[in-house]
Amino acid sequence: MKAADLFVKALEAEGVEYIFGIPGEENLDLLNSLKDSSIKLILTRHEQAGGFMAATYGRLTGKTGVCISTLGPGATNLVTAAAYAQLGAMPMLMITGQKPIKSSKQGQFQIVDIVDMMHPLTKYTRQIASANNIPSRIREAFRLAEEERPGAVHLELPEDIATELTTSKIIEKSDYRRPLAEYKAITQAVNMIHQAKRPLLLLGAGANRKHSSKMLCDFVDKTGIPFISTQMGKGVIDERHPRFLGNAALSANDFLHRAISHTDLIINVGHDVVEKPPFFMEQGGFKVIHVNYLTAAIDPVYYPQVGVIGDIANSIYQLCEKLVPQPHWNFDYFNEIKDATEQHLLEGIDDGRFPIYPQRLVHDIRQAMPEDGIIALDNGIYKIWFARNYKAYEPNTVLLDNALASMGAGLPSAIAARIVYPKRKILAICGDGGFMMNSQEMETAVRLGLDLVVMVLVDNAYGMIKWKQTHMGFADFGLDIGNPDFVAYAESYGAHGHRLLAAEDIIPQLEHCFAIPGIHLIEVPVDYSDNDRILNHEIKEKSKFL
Repeated sequence: MKAADLFVKALEAEGVEYIFGIPGEENLDLLNSLKDSSIKLILTRHEQAGGFMAATYGRLTGKTGVCISTLGPGATNLVTAAAYAQLGAMPMLMITGQKPIKSSKQGQFQIVDIVDMMHPLTKYTRQIASANNIPSRIREAFRLAEEERPGAVHLELPEDIATELTTSKIIEKSDYRRPLAEYKAITQAVNMIHQAKRPLLLLGAGANRKHSSKMLCDFVDKTGIPFISTQMGKGVIDERHPRFLGNAALSANDFLHRAISHTDLIINVGHDVVEKPPFFMEQGGFKVIHVNYLTAAIDPVYYPQVGVIGDIANSIYQLCEKLVPQPHWNFDYFNEIKDATEQHLLEGIDDGRFPIYPQRLVHDIRQAMPEDGIIALDNGIYKIWFARNYKAYEPNTVLLDNALASMGAGLPSAIAARIVYPKRKILAICGDGGFMMNSQEMETAVRLGLDLVVMVLVDNAYGMIKWKQTHMGFADFGLDIGNPDFVAYAESYGAHGHRLLAAEDIIPQLEHCFAIPGIHLIEVPVDYSDNDRILNHEIKEKSKFL
């Protein structure tokens, strides 16, 4: 069998459905083998966007998303996507081409050591130097990409190796079960929780990766212990739950941090070091139980007293079986926090100003989205508003990146979500800065015949940095941008363009766009003038009475 054919059959054996990206001259044998494969090639307009799509596929399915590029500039364009998947714990395989390695024809033209470049950005990176190694290299790449902690892997297939003949056979996927937490660790954790006076549950990114939602919901329902989440832990438990206190969207001063300062025990489920921790253990006053697949990486702000290591869902099940609500547990203060938070989040939801007030925008989008609808956020100041104010009802229905926090990921992530869930309502929410970094993928979405709504929030600036600039006392300088006519821009791709003209039009406009097939772009002017007051000073003042 030709090596390229074996490579594709190995991918098929791993269950690969799609490959995202842009092939080049060095991938032509592989591309020809894909032609008669069950795998669908999703041709993108930029390699970075293909990488974002593959990573998001991995995030949503738990299976390895696959992307492809040629050598040199095509491969270097995958660097940001590699970091996005690696920091975000999204299983992704990058396949890159390379010139012949046995007899060079063009000297150093376009030659970059991609394998060496990918070392700090991946869990595994190898050049395939023999067709006979293809089955083992692919099996190992997929194993590492999907094992906890998931992440990015990379294989380079040189042009001459792809044409070799081989008799190697496919290596089938192994069956394995994740280890379970030992009895003594469970008992120790249960005793700590029983002895605590004000235990608090924290849900991190790791709790959102596997099927932990039901067990965690049962845990909260049985024990009554209040819970908070990190940004990438949103939706693990329905955030309408009466025990939900809030999301760690801000670094300090928010109501949630007041709750943390009052607890004496944090049950930290799925902690991921890439997210800013909503607490610092050096502040003292509480203990931490680390419930995760892997032991804790110790640093100056995180050194838990107890580790419950194993499959998270099973660990929570074991804890829930042994825990009994204690009469000395006191959640009165947490209830005050919840009441104050809920009251604060109601402010501005009916504000009629235009350009639109962020609280009104978030509230109305939540009203328009179905329970299983997915919002894919790019990166900007609006991400904080959605993390704080938008309640997620199901896991992975708020796709935000609080790891690499890369601009340009919103639209490609939404496209991948639409491919994975063709019957769900998908909304990409992008700032004008982030949208223009990968706006060319509008053509990809149109060409694929997807139904997708893209909302571009316009403030004519790199708003997040401008807010930081103002908050830190710097002069207003260097962050304003110009924009195209986004309605005309969308229409030039064959999409539908809309321009919001009043705050009360948000819900009807979204309902209209979701009802009509195709790609819809909505241009939305936003007013961020109150960011500093709402996200800093006002919360700080209101927190004092607690």
